[in-house]
Formats: sequence, C-alpha cells, structure tokens
Amino acid sequence: MAKKLKKAKKAGSLGLVTIVMAVVVLAVAGTMVMRSMKPAKSPIEFQKGFGYCTWSSDGYLSEFSDESLAAMRDVGTEWVAIHTTWHQTTCWSGDIHRTSKTPTDEAVVHAIRKAHELGMKVMVKPHLDLIDESDGSWRGEIGCLRESDWEKWFQDYTDFIMHYAKIAEREKVEILCIGTELSTASTAKGYMWESLISKVRSKYNGLLTYAAHWDRYQDIRFWDKLDLVGINAYFPLTRKLDPTYEELMEGLKKWTVEMENFQQLVQKPIIFPEIGSASADGAAIRPWEHVQRTEINLILQKDYYRAIMDTFWPKEWFYGLYWWYWGTNVRMGGEFNAGFIPQNKPAQEVAKSRYSEPSPR
Repeated sequence: MAKKLKKAKKAGSLGLVTIVMAVVVLAVAGTMVMRSMKPAKSPIEFQKGFGYCTWSSDGYLSEFSDESLAAMRDVGTEWVAIHTTWHQTTCWSGDIHRTSKTPTDEAVVHAIRKAHELGMKVMVKPHLDLIDESDGSWRGEIGCLRESDWEKWFQDYTDFIMHYAKIAEREKVEILCIGTELSTASTAKGYMWESLISKVRSKYNGLLTYAAHWDRYQDIRFWDKLDLVGINAYFPLTRKLDPTYEELMEGLKKWTVEMENFQQLVQKPIIFPEIGSASADGAAIRPWEHVQRTEINLILQKDYYRAIMDTFWPKEWFYGLYWWYWGTNVRMGGEFNAGFIPQNKPAQEVAKSRYSEPSPR
C-alpha cells in the first residue's frame, strides 16, 4: 500500500511537472507569437494625390510650404507624396549621399506632420538622382559591373531606404515607396530587392510600393512582395504637338489594355506614384521629358489631366495617382509657366473638380 502510495505521489508529481512545463511552453510560444505579430496594415484606399517636391535643404520648413500644402488640400487632395532626393555622382560611382538639394530630416518630418495635420495621408518617396547627367545618363541606368560592387551598392541603398523607413514608421506614414525608376538595378538584381523589402518590413508597418518606369514595369520580379504596383505612367500618347482631348483618349487605349492584362497576372492594385505633363506644345509626345519649352499650352495640360482621370477612374484595379508635381509656394505655376506644375493653371481646376467627387473605390 505504501509502495502504491509512493507511486501515486510520483505519478502525481510527474503530472504536475508536465502541466507546469506545458504552461511554460505555451506562455513562451505566446510571447514569441506576440513579438512576431505586427499591427494590421491599413486597408488600401483610392488615392487622390499630388507629388510634393523641394530641392532645398529647408524647403519644407518655410511658412510658404505650409501655406502651399494647405492650398493643395483645398483642391481636394487626400494623399501627398513627399519627395526627398539623394544623389550619386555617375551611374557607376556608387557613392549614394546627401547633397545641398536633399531636404533635412527635420524638414521632411515637418512636411509629414503638416500634411497629417491638414487631414491628408502621406507617401514618403525617396529619389536617387545623378549629379552628372552631362552624357545623357539618368537614374534608370544606375548599375555595377562586378558582383562585389552590386553588393556594396545595395548595402548603401538599403541604408538609404531604411533611414526613411524608420522615419515613416515613427511618423505613422501610410505608404513608403522603396525606389523610383531604377530600371537597371530593379530588373538585374531582383533577389537583392527582396532582401531589402524584408528588412524594410521588419521596421515599417505601413504599405509598400515601388515606382517603376513606364516602359519597364512588366520586368519587375518582386511585385508579389509589395502591396501596390506603382507605375510612373508617362506613356507617349500622340505624335501631334497640339492633340485634342479625344486624340489623347485614343492614345491611352493600348496602354490601358496592356496594364489591364498585366494586372490580371499580378493581382495587385495599381497606382501611379507619378504622372503628369508639361503645359506646352508637344508635351504628350514624350510626357516624361523635363525640357525647357516656350510654347505654352495650358489647354493641352488640362486635357491631359481630363483624359487620364476619365480613362482610369472606372478601372476596378486602379487605386489612384499623384500628379507631378505641386511646388512649395502657392504662387508657383501660372499662365506663363510651361512646366509640369499645375498650380494656378486650368489643370488645377480639373483636378479639383474630379477630387471633389466621391472616391470610386
């Protein structure tokens, strides 16, 4: 009887130990799960946006900038893409760094907070540009010849993007764009971008996109790792210097079919992180060009805005755009300006009219 009692006590002790161990395991597992869980991402919303730009270290800190953001909001803008530009010297130099044209972190944070204060949501959109474009090169040709150079470049580029990912997380920024028109780097080294995306997601809980150049978006192999497909949609629409609205609509048709077919493959919402045209004759032939033009054509820019929004607003897979670009002074643009800025031009009124309507999605 004593032996049986000892065995029972021993069995009871083992049972208690087993229960305690199970509780400990569950508690540890629960803690690990809680640590690995992140807040749910915000739902993807339709984005009525403008790109907001400065090429000055303190451009976003001025009272003029605050006033300009308020004027942007009054147009009906619900989203603003805040740009910050770093540089490298040439396509092959690999020396990613700030310059005098880079907004300070204080300035970027000020613009984010002001946009949020005004009720707008924010995309942070870092750019990498070349200092020396004298040979006609541009950011899409940034690349390396040796694998070791690629690894060094991606480490430096990762540091650049992670810097803004941390700011974006701290300031509760809704979307982060991890790159803009880096066509060679994004198509030659897709696996390195996947590593970058993984690192960004470890520090930033918002939505992610990439802004692909209009002629290379189908070559990107990491769309499945992002939340939104971003296309800088500067599609050539015509060969005419002064096309009509109807001719612009016709010119959009083939590009729309191409995007529709692509979207069915990737099954992701599409946005245009950048789109726009100059307000000058010939602007719709090569809409991406920043060429000094003197043949002002405000009606062409207005019709371009109309055609883009009339074409894409009804598409169920389309989730908005950011017009390139809104400047940091309310007096920018105007009837004697042939550039991209829509401020104080008929194009601004077209955007305001459409942005005042309910979002289609």
